[in-house]
Amino acid sequence: MAKILLILLIAAIIESVGVAVLSGGLKQIRGAREITVSEVARVLKDGCTNGKVILGVALEAVFFGFLLYLLSRNDVSFIWPLTSLGFIVTTLAAKFILDEKVSGVRWAGVMLIALGAFLTSYSESVKTKQNPPPDPPALAVPPLDAR
Repeated sequence: MAKILLILLIAAIIESVGVAVLSGGLKQIRGAREITVSEVARVLKDGCTNGKVILGVALEAVFFGFLLYLLSRNDVSFIWPLTSLGFIVTTLAAKFILDEKVSGVRWAGVMLIALGAFLTSYSESVKTKQNPPPDPPALAVPPLDAR
């Protein structure tokens, strides 16, 4: 359980920094003033050549790799709610990296998210204590002289 939470925390930090950097890069790109092929192509070109956008997308891809790893080894009903911890780290990244003002109401929402993540992880520890994993089956290997 501790390993899962550590991996998830590292992934949340990577995702949060990625979101903050991506947001900063997107704010540097002048958005499309009208929806035309040339204007959309310009915005795509600007996005694909902006270092912050590229770094943000790369960090999001790394987060996705962590998420795939965690989902392949655990229940989605356990892992997915815990990814909400990323909201907490992302709010902190927005405050300290992007210098956003975060209101008390928004922090209260973040704390509710933290409570939900705690209850989710607590439910996993309760489930594990009630239903411990079975002992692995003994291997039936015949003695060498019986062959």
